[in-house]
Amino acid sequence: MEQTALRPKPMPGQETGGRKPGPARRPHAARRRGRRLTTLLSGLFVAAVLVLSGVGLGTVGATVIGMSRLAELQRQVGLHPGGPSASVHPSPSPSSATPTPAPSTAPAVATLGLEVVDAERSGALVVGVHVPGPGFTAGLVRGDVLLGFGRTRIDTADDLARAVADARSGREIVLTVRHRGGGYQQLTAVPGVVT
Repeated sequence: MEQTALRPKPMPGQETGGRKPGPARRPHAARRRGRRLTTLLSGLFVAAVLVLSGVGLGTVGATVIGMSRLAELQRQVGLHPGGPSASVHPSPSPSSATPTPAPSTAPAVATLGLEVVDAERSGALVVGVHVPGPGFTAGLVRGDVLLGFGRTRIDTADDLARAVADARSGREIVLTVRHRGGGYQQLTAVPGVVT
């Protein structure tokens, strides 16, 4: 076969010698592919860890904020974190005899078994429902906003705490609720007693 301008003569050492013409062979390409794959997989792993830790931190942060608001509401109502019969005095040393609890002189406090915070507009946003409890039995779920407790209008979580504290346990009360989806409903609840 004769050489033409379109098919130049090969350089010495690059004769095809029985090999099929094609792209040049690169011996290190496989290592490069392996490094790229390792880098990609480790990047995805780090991204997943960062996303999951962010979700976890956000959840913990929301819980801490909700619990601090709940503790603030309990302080305003007059409950101590240990309950109405919690002792203010330091406990005796562990070597002494078993202490006898002091009798509670506080009246029974009515409860709905809910954890609430102030809603964005008006009302008390339910962030937790105790199961079993009066709120659960009435049909309240997390995300509901309480707007009315009997004839009392609820603008904040403090209003709800005061209304529940003033209510008598065992008597039915009508709750006006705005659900997460936007619908309104009136539910009947029977406040209970914390024991």
